Amino acid sequence: MTYVIEAARADDCVWLGPFLLRAWLQTYPNPESGIDEDWIREHRGPSATVEGVTRWREFIEAANRQPDRMFCRVVRSETENVGVICGRRDEVVTLGPMYLLSHAQGQGLGARMMTEFLAWAEPAPVSLWVTDYNESAVRFYQRHGFEVTGERTTWQGRLPNLRMTRDASAGVEHH
Repeated sequence: MTYVIEAARADDCVWLGPFLLRAWLQTYPNPESGIDEDWIREHRGPSATVEGVTRWREFIEAANRQPDRMFCRVVRSETENVGVICGRRDEVVTLGPMYLLSHAQGQGLGARMMTEFLAWAEPAPVSLWVTDYNESAVRFYQRHGFEVTGERTTWQGRLPNLRMTRDASAGVEHH
């Protein structure tokens, strides 16, 4: 399968909300944290509504108008959309969301997505939040020069997140 990474288009807003719900359902169920399919649908389902689609359209249009301030790329094949990576530049550069469907992982696409994002972000440091029990994501970010800061937060009272940052001078560990 051949995948391309390209700037999001305004009409991508139609699939991004349902895509993010699907990615959350693949990534976050965790009985110890009380996070199940119902909880995810309650808290992320709105991204697939008309309002969620509208918010995505507005973000994509803004990113296309202000490419120095906002970043949004999608990953697609000839038959499906499998990933998204976005970010914004304010006082610091913030990465998120970044998702790649499970069947598209392990093929180097995440590294390609991150390389494009970091090239856009340079020379600024980058910050992100990652769910603490998503160990593969934590390791992925560490391979790309991010370090856990010790700062924590809990999203919607249940989802435990860690802050990770990457200095502008951080190298990338290739495996």
